[in-house]
Amino acid sequence: MKKVILCTILPIIFVLSACFSDPIQDDLMNYVNKEMTAAFELEATAVTAYDQVSGINYTDDVTMYDALVLTVIPTYNEFIKELNTVPIDTEELREIHEIYIEGADLQYNAFVKIVRALETQDPLLIEEANGMLEEARSLLREYQNEIDKLAKEHDVEWEEKDTTSSL
Repeated sequence: MKKVILCTILPIIFVLSACFSDPIQDDLMNYVNKEMTAAFELEATAVTAYDQVSGINYTDDVTMYDALVLTVIPTYNEFIKELNTVPIDTEELREIHEIYIEGADLQYNAFVKIVRALETQDPLLIEEANGMLEEARSLLREYQNEIDKLAKEHDVEWEEKDTTSSL
């Protein structure tokens, strides 16, 4: 008798628990903890390489050029390919992910423009690239804010670690 009751009630409990599942929460947890790990690592590698030769770490054009051509651009290109293959189940997360892709594409194009500027020694191209980098930073901040907002709305908590670049 107990087995019959258990066999009848257990499936109902599983069905009911599935009704209370939050698909956005599940998608977001999978996205951050599984699907984006390779992308985050590639981005961190590219951005670290760029940070080591730009801003206060800038030493000369040749060093920056070599870092961009040999490490930053190829790694960032792999990062963008990875971003474009991330499976996402919910429209809400897909829209936010598209902001990330847009910012990453813009940042990649800025890196390419910096290489062209270094090759031609064109200061106007550097100015354009810097403007593109600023716009990319803005999009990446928007992505981070939207991810945080979605996480809060769907009771997702994670350790405080930035999921975007610090460029």
